[in-house]
Amino acid sequence: MFSILTYCYLKTLAVLLRSIIALGSRIAGRPVPRPDEVQHIASRDPGRTIKIYVYRPAKSTTGPSPVLINFHGSGFLLPMHGSDVEFCQTISDNTQYTVLDVPYRLAPENPFPAALNDVEDAIKYALSRSEEFDRSRISLSGFSAGGNLVLAASATLFPPNTFRSLIAFYPALDLASDAATKVAPDPSGRVIPIPIARFFNRCYVPPGVDRRDPRISPKYADLERFPHRMLMITAEGDSLALEAEDLAKKLEQLPGRHVVSERMAGCNHAWDKRTRAGTPQREARDRAYTMAVDMLNEA
Repeated sequence: MFSILTYCYLKTLAVLLRSIIALGSRIAGRPVPRPDEVQHIASRDPGRTIKIYVYRPAKSTTGPSPVLINFHGSGFLLPMHGSDVEFCQTISDNTQYTVLDVPYRLAPENPFPAALNDVEDAIKYALSRSEEFDRSRISLSGFSAGGNLVLAASATLFPPNTFRSLIAFYPALDLASDAATKVAPDPSGRVIPIPIARFFNRCYVPPGVDRRDPRISPKYADLERFPHRMLMITAEGDSLALEAEDLAKKLEQLPGRHVVSERMAGCNHAWDKRTRAGTPQREARDRAYTMAVDMLNEA
């Protein structure tokens, strides 16, 4: 665990960074979440609940519905729950899936494994609701840190074949390697600054914890444990792209796998959260979200 001085230092910088990001989001006019329902599900911690946004499918279903459990990006420390509203609505409008958009505890106040515990609790909630959700059609999606969490959870916390599909957008897969060693396919883009990437990882992983633990760095997980159907979306200007594409390439070589990997040209990390109509980035976002719809409808 962090020392008191280290924690105070990390906490101060985290609050400052959150304030800057919040101001930028207000100026940019980030979409407001519009879920069909808001629910509070039980956490493993007594007296604590997890607030989730529920998006019901536009296509009517009989019996339990398939469910997509989504986890937002955050760098493990930014409060971005609800930022995936357009993705969640795209899925609920174009598939039979109910979407559960789930937050998780943030570092440095709640370092590893707090976020992963929340992910596990949310998944177990869906698995326990067999009258509402089809246990044979539970899928996961995640953006950035959320992509890390769903890949880690699927490969280390649950038996193989628990999940029908997994969709990861620009996930962080290797927290053991220094950010300075990671290069974007197009380094001229707006990559994640090395000091910021290091700070994110330092807040999330306490001193003395092995960053090669597959629950932290899914790159090191047993390949056989990952879901058989996966969509990996990366960005040309993202320093996390190559590690995600490398994992997808390895999984493609396993028998019985359906793995789709696509790198979006002219796009940076988290590009889909700030696109304008008529731009290549909006076209890339729409293509990526359509690929997610297709992956779920095929399953």
